[in-house]
Parts: sequence; C-alpha cells; structure tokens
Amino acid sequence: MNTTVAPLLFADQYLQLSTTLASSLVSGLGEHYTPLVLDLNWTSLTLWNRDMAPHADANLYGSHPFYMVQEEDGFAHGAFLLNSNAIEVMLQPTPALTWVSTGGILDLYIFLGPDPQSVIRQYLQVIGYPMMPPYWSLGFHLCRWGYATSNATRMVAQRMHSANFPMDVQWNDLDYADKRRVFTFDPMRFGDLPEMVQEFHKEGMKYILILDPGISSTSPPGTYPPFEDGVKRDVFLKNATGHILIGKVWPGPTAFPDFTNPEARQWWEDCIRIFYSKVPVDGLWIDMNEPSSFVQGSVEGCPDNELEKPPYTPRVVGGQLNSGTICMSAQQKLSSHYNLHNLYGLTEAYATHSALMNIQGRRPFVLSRSSFPGIGRFSAVWTGDVRSDWEQLRFSIAAVLQFSLFGVPLVGADICGFEGNTTEELCVRWMQLGAFYPLMRNHNDKPNAPQEPYVFGQKAQAAMRSALNLRYSLLPFLYTLFHHAHTSADTVARPLFMEFPTDPNCLTLDQQFLWGSSLLISPVLEQGAVELSMYLPAGTWYHLHNGQPFHSNGQYFQLPAPLETINVHVRAGHIIPQQEPALTTAASRGNPFFLTVALSTSGRAWGDLFWDDGHGLRTFETRNYCYVTFTAGQSQIVSDPLNLSGALASLLLGGLRVFGVSSPPLYVVANGEKVSDFTYQADIKVLTVTSLALPMSKTFTVQWFP
Repeated sequence: MNTTVAPLLFADQYLQLSTTLASSLVSGLGEHYTPLVLDLNWTSLTLWNRDMAPHADANLYGSHPFYMVQEEDGFAHGAFLLNSNAIEVMLQPTPALTWVSTGGILDLYIFLGPDPQSVIRQYLQVIGYPMMPPYWSLGFHLCRWGYATSNATRMVAQRMHSANFPMDVQWNDLDYADKRRVFTFDPMRFGDLPEMVQEFHKEGMKYILILDPGISSTSPPGTYPPFEDGVKRDVFLKNATGHILIGKVWPGPTAFPDFTNPEARQWWEDCIRIFYSKVPVDGLWIDMNEPSSFVQGSVEGCPDNELEKPPYTPRVVGGQLNSGTICMSAQQKLSSHYNLHNLYGLTEAYATHSALMNIQGRRPFVLSRSSFPGIGRFSAVWTGDVRSDWEQLRFSIAAVLQFSLFGVPLVGADICGFEGNTTEELCVRWMQLGAFYPLMRNHNDKPNAPQEPYVFGQKAQAAMRSALNLRYSLLPFLYTLFHHAHTSADTVARPLFMEFPTDPNCLTLDQQFLWGSSLLISPVLEQGAVELSMYLPAGTWYHLHNGQPFHSNGQYFQLPAPLETINVHVRAGHIIPQQEPALTTAASRGNPFFLTVALSTSGRAWGDLFWDDGHGLRTFETRNYCYVTFTAGQSQIVSDPLNLSGALASLLLGGLRVFGVSSPPLYVVANGEKVSDFTYQADIKVLTVTSLALPMSKTFTVQWFP
C-alpha cells in the first residue's frame, strides 16, 4: 500500500487513512446500489447499516469494509478494515481511496492474492468460511406480506403445486403474529398455524416465518412473556440513564435485545424453543435488524452528546447516525451502540443460528437483512426491499456477486420485486434470472399486484415453470458448489473476472455471471428484448438446453432469447451432475441422476458430486457423506466414488448427454453391457443415452464406439 497520498489522521472519533490503488478496477465496500466495479470519480460510500430500500447514493442494510483491486495481467489484491464504527470511503480518480472511521482502531488486513480467487479465499480465512445450507433451502421459496390467514397461506402452496410449479418453502411475513408481536400467532386468523405447518411437512415442504428483534413493551401485565421474562433477565439495550431504551417498530413501542449479552442469547433461544414447541418452523427470517426504528433514537429522543453528534458524521441517509435507528449512546454489554451498531444483525444471526441448531438438532436456516463480515457462517442474506422495475432487475446481479465476494454465497434478491407492481414480462425475466440466484425467493409487499407464478397467463407460466424445473434439475450441482464454498471458500455465483482474470472484457462484466467455473448464465435484462448480446470468454461453450457448440475467441454472440428462454452455457471440459426435477426437493432427491458432459477439444471433461442427507450437522467433518468424481476421456466416462456413506445407496444414474462427440457412435456400452437407448445428433454432435439404471454408489463406465 502506498499511503503517501495523504497523512494518517488519528484522533478521538476520527481515523483517516489513504492509499493509492494499483488500478481503477475496485469491487466491494458494500452494501450499496452500485455496479460490481465501483465508480472512482469522487464518489463516497458510507458503511452504516440502515433500513433503506436500495437506491443510489445511500447506505443500505449491511457494512462490508473490504475491497478487491484487479491489477494488470490478472493479478489482484484485497484489503479489509476490521472496524464496526461508521465508515466513509472516498474514492478518487487518481486512483486512490480514503477510509474515514468514526471510532475503533485501525485493524487492517492486506490479501496479496495473487489472483481474485486467492484474495477471496484469504479474506474468508479471516472472517470464516460460509455455512453449509440445508438442501431444501436451495429450492424455491414463496412469500408475501399480505397472506392474511392460515387458509390464504395454505391456498398459495396448494395452487403452486396443482399448477405444477416446484416449490419447497412457504413463508409468512408479519401477518401471522398477534398484534404484530413476535413469538405469538393471531388466534383468529392463524389459530391453526401449528396444524398448517404439520400439513406442509407431510407434503415434503418447509415453513419459515419472520422474526423481528423489536419486542413489544406495552402488552398488559402478565400477557406477553418474551418482554416480561426479558426484563427479569436484563437482556434489553439501555439508554444513557440506564433504563430500557424504547423505540418504535411494527407492534408499537419496543425494546431491543442486546445480543452481545450471553444471557440475552439464552433468553432468545428460550423464546424460540417455546414458540417452536407449538409451531415447528424450519427456519427463521430475521428482518428489521439494523436495528430499524420508526422514531429517531428512542421515544424519548437521545441525549445531546458526542456519541449522538460526533465531530464528523459520514454521509448517511437522514444526516445523523441515529436516523432510522436507536440512540448511539444506548448501552450494550460490550460497548456503546455507537461502536456496535453495524454488528447488531451479525450478533442476532449468530444467536438465532445457534438457537435453531440446539432446538432442531440439524442444519439451521436463517435469513438476515442486516450484515457484517462473517455473517455467511450463520446466515443467508437477501438484498432488501427492491422495486419491481428493470433497472433493479439488472442491479440485482451486481448485488448478489458482491455478497459472493463477502463470503455470503446464499444470497438473492426478491424475485419480481418487493415494492411496486410487476408486469408479466418483467416477472418472467426475473424468475429466469432468479432461478440462478443461489437463494431463490419471490417476495411481495402488501399493496401490490399479486406475483405468484400461477397468477399469470399460460405462456408466462410455462416460461416460469421451465426456469424452475431447470433450477431443480441443477440442484445436485449447486449443492456441490456450496460444499466447496463451505470447505474451501470457493464462490458459488461468480463474477466472470474471478474465472477469467486476464480477459479484459470480463473485468467489469456484471450482466452475466457464472455458477462455479462451468456454467455461464446470460439473462435477458431489457424490456421487450427477444435476442441477447452475450459475451463468451475464449474456448468452447455448449448451450445447456441442446448442446449446440459455440467456439469463441473471447467475443460477443447475438443469440435468440424469446420469452420462454434463458441462455445458459456449459464450459467445455466440465461435467454437470443433474437430477430429474420434482415439485419438492424431498421428492427430487430420490429421482434418477443424469450427467451433462461437455467435452473439450481433446475429448476430456471432469465433474464432481457431493451428497449427504441434506440436513445433518457437520456431515463433511464426520465423513458422513458421499463424494463422486466423473472423468471423461478416450470416448468413455468413468465415475469414482471416493467417500461413501449410505446417502447415495438407492440412487441411480438414469442417463447422460455428451456434447462434442465428433463422430457418430455405432454402439454404446454401460458397465460392459450394450445399451439400446441412445441417439446421436450429427449436426450439433450430441450423444444422448437414456434408460440406464447404474447405481451411483458404485463405479460405473459408459463407453461409446465409433
């Protein structure tokens, strides 16, 4: 780092550090509504967690004081300022940047790379590798604020499945809660919530509801144990005078748990346990945890002191640090809220993850809105209250890729948008893109037009169904990518510059992205478009749908993209494990597998599959899993099961598609026996073999003979 551009300033509540940059290609410093590569032309980014719908020039829900610089020739380095105070980063065209923090210490990590993948791996060695998600959480999730009764909620799930849309998880927003108080359910509208959840479970589905941290403080005495028990156990944040700080959220006046206090974490677990004994939820959605408050500071205001009005306030929405949240002078066990504000969501995610693990005894699912480095160890994240419009659709890709760099692979945006009304075309295109968000959830706000897939016309429904089935067929591949993220800090949704760091066309590309190193997703992002200009890095790429080859020198291709199409390409040299889709992952996990084999010019390819029970704790660490590699070469494909628990025991390989088979095979042999069901398309050189029944848990060989 070259810090000669400006002096180091170190004063109480003001720390400033500047550095020149090796290039102007800088990514990171989230969470903001920006392209993947930041604009260095005298822009300022503030890191201060805030309940704020995504738009330009605003501090949003999360703070990630980490950036990566792409240097010349494919090299890269990164920097991480481990500091939870309010931070402003000034980007300058020199290129240079200046950190200004309102407190804490200068704890700076430099990651030397040498390439982008290594930078992220080094960063995750500091903040922690991401958790392994439960398999079902990779299915389709459906939510809406406004499913007003348990019967309305039931109907949604029924209509989804009777219209043949795959879906794993039904959600409820705050509608379920009695007087909007968490840890309760409304006896009139959701009186049979426990029965509804059991019905979902019988159908192989899961159920998640929202859990806000604000605890109602005005229920009549003796009627709301979470608050009374919390007061007894002294778990709430205090104001400067030592009384419980009262803010205002959905239920009215509320107290806020202090998750830095071990007693509060235990109280939180007890509250969840009592609720879970009535309503056996499968995961928890922790929202409003910046923390958000509808009054500035508290119902009594905030004191006039240097924490509420520091000598320097970064550019935050509302102009003051306590805008839209609680007083900075609020006391927590570890420190003042001034120092801990950006950590509130992370500490709540940790408490919720640990509570669910203890209560359910299986892999927890938590979704958090507020975030800070390290949250990927405990939680998924979504990008908040996005608007139903084409610009937000486009920007969602950069947002998802940013979180990938931040060690939060399980991330998505609300499909079709949360605020405002979607159109049919926008919703179809968003479902096609959303089928490739690592976390796929459609979520809508109360006043808006409905956007469940079944409300649209037949043509739109067919396009959405096709995108969902494609995603479900790819879940074994996606799950394997999550295994590599969890064990090796690989990225799941991946910017092209991570995989092709020396290709100048990839350095700023954020309208296309990869799954792992082998699947390229090129969504339609413009209204009315029926064709797409798509970049293919140098090499051979095959259309996933039909195996049509594209030989690229690193160039743009003009491809048809009618409404029912999302363009997905497989990179030559890779094998993608897939499975016949079904309406839930509980059903699809028992279906036959098939392989998509994309041969390189020399006729080779490689792929792998990680498989376990889909929900057990520490299955990798305890070797309770199966891992199979697939190798293609010399006109044959061989599997090699390397670690075998019982998870693959009854599962079969039903078929395979081989792209790039240069001459028509006369016959095909599987495990030494001739196969009668195979076809060859000479025009695009695709061999398809069906009606196989080879056990996945044993080595198999499939050969073709010209």
